[in-house]
Amino acid sequence: MQLSRFTDYTLRVLFYTAVNNDRLTTLAEIAGFYEISIEHLRKVVHALSKSGYLQTFRGKNGGIRLAVPPEEINLGDVFAQSEGTSPLVDCMGQDCKLTGFCTLQSVFHEAQQAFMDTLRKYTLAQMLDSPQLQSQLITTDR
Repeated sequence: MQLSRFTDYTLRVLFYTAVNNDRLTTLAEIAGFYEISIEHLRKVVHALSKSGYLQTFRGKNGGIRLAVPPEEINLGDVFAQSEGTSPLVDCMGQDCKLTGFCTLQSVFHEAQQAFMDTLRKYTLAQMLDSPQLQSQLITTDR
């Protein structure tokens, strides 16, 4: 299994804004910090805002910040909203000579469920519970 770039950027934005949540951060600042495309970030921030994780402020002094405390942001929920919850293999959406006999789909479902169960055990706050990580994410060139 591999995370999409969208989910990767989603987690990066949440990490960055959580650690710097004492102020508004900007797309340009985050893009510069991670050396990633501002256009990709724009879509990520829009989705996070629509999901209620970020507040956005327009204008000259605008920016973004977390809309909820990091303790209330569950990684499994973020992942499900970003990646979706479609089955790893959609056997019903195609003709297959093994339909009705193959057990692979149930194994994939079990694996996917275990993956999601693991992610749901953790919050954003728990992921940021490292002084070393926090020091890497705090920017001084505001």
